[in-house]
Amino acid sequence: MSQAELQSGPAFPPRAEHPSVSERGDAWSGDVPVEAFIDAHRFSRFQWVLMGVCFLIVLIDGMDTAAIGYIAPALVKGWGISKAALAPVLSAALFGLAAGAVISGPAADRFGRKSVLIAATAFFGAMSLATAFAGSIESLVTLRFLTGIGLGAAIPNSITLVSEYAPQRSRAIIVNTTYCGFTVGAALGGFMSSWLIPAYGWHSLFVVGGVLPLILVLGVVFWVPESVRFLVKQGAPKEKIGAPLAKIAPLDLSRVQSFHLSERTQTRAKTSVGAILSRDFLTGTIMLWLTYFMGLVIFYLLMSWMPLLMNEAGFTPERAALLTALFPLGGGIGTVASGWLMDRWNANVIVMLGYLLTAAFIFVVGQAIGSVGLVSALIFLAGTTMNGAQSSMPSLAAMFYPTQSRATGVSWMYGVGRFGGIAGVALGGLFAQWKLGLPAVFALLAVPSVIAGLALFVKLEAHPATEEM
Repeated sequence: MSQAELQSGPAFPPRAEHPSVSERGDAWSGDVPVEAFIDAHRFSRFQWVLMGVCFLIVLIDGMDTAAIGYIAPALVKGWGISKAALAPVLSAALFGLAAGAVISGPAADRFGRKSVLIAATAFFGAMSLATAFAGSIESLVTLRFLTGIGLGAAIPNSITLVSEYAPQRSRAIIVNTTYCGFTVGAALGGFMSSWLIPAYGWHSLFVVGGVLPLILVLGVVFWVPESVRFLVKQGAPKEKIGAPLAKIAPLDLSRVQSFHLSERTQTRAKTSVGAILSRDFLTGTIMLWLTYFMGLVIFYLLMSWMPLLMNEAGFTPERAALLTALFPLGGGIGTVASGWLMDRWNANVIVMLGYLLTAAFIFVVGQAIGSVGLVSALIFLAGTTMNGAQSSMPSLAAMFYPTQSRATGVSWMYGVGRFGGIAGVALGGLFAQWKLGLPAVFALLAVPSVIAGLALFVKLEAHPATEEM
């Protein structure tokens, strides 16, 4: 099969010419490939609802992840503690996110995406609600870690589930749009905290952040089905597999003998973890981990330390905060644009170019520090390309792994990458301690982005014929 065919997916004829497609739904017969069925039809109302529910889960996930930063000033004032005492609280959720992602991936590949998603959403909702009643730093650290476990399990499984119901022709943009919920949620948390905290105290933010996911669990139970790919892999009855497919388009099950997956890349590994670490996927797995790790080094370093570093370089606190806010501002634009491009060209190359462009923009920021207008534009562009590339990584991972190990592949990349965020926060502290000038800081920050781009180049060279699963 040629590289062009691999990028565009299986060579099924157009809808009008496909002998198995019928508006009455009675032409699908025999042994039906579920990927072909999904790819042959328009994105249905049922798929929009599924995507919407998963988007809301990711949105609440983003809101809850960012919440601790919004309540920090209120905690310092209300509990009479130092800012340094909050460091364990700020990092606890990151460790929880990593743990939750690593645990949930294999569980979802064994027990199903839907069941793990329900458990994860209910768990982080309950733990967020409990956080509202925390009375000490120690209890807050524990509850933020436990909340992080649920958060870390929810996002990768939402992304995996959406990707397995998305047609191949538009999978990247659908997955990327779903993932945009995280940045929307983080921003929404800021608006909500500005209203809730002065009126009702910091506890109210966690009450809202706990109640909403508990309500949303009902949406998952009633509106989100199990992945049909997972059901086929588990050998479920054809009636159970056909039920969600019939919500996409009419399907006469009396004419269908069975369903199957037409994936061509499989491994003999007995476990999903063994599969992603097998010889067939090992190089790509390590490169995905390295790429995601490096991306979060940049993101968390800039978001955590850029206001301080710019303030020390002579910018007023207000201007430093505004310049920092420009970095995530273009994230939604970059994420959707990256998904659109990934559906039309080689997805690895598109994301790789995003990281390399980020390196160039970040490096030039340090050299143009005397011009506020130019620095503002460059930070915005760097944020657009950086967030676009980083937010495309779950989509890229979902394309790379087969059904038997997809949830594990996406989740473990997400979990291992979280340590990049922890490293970024620590590295920013070192930069501040060393009193490096902004040109040196931004020159050094370009390095992780270059490494991320090179890692995707290595993945592409090691797996040139990997198709979108």
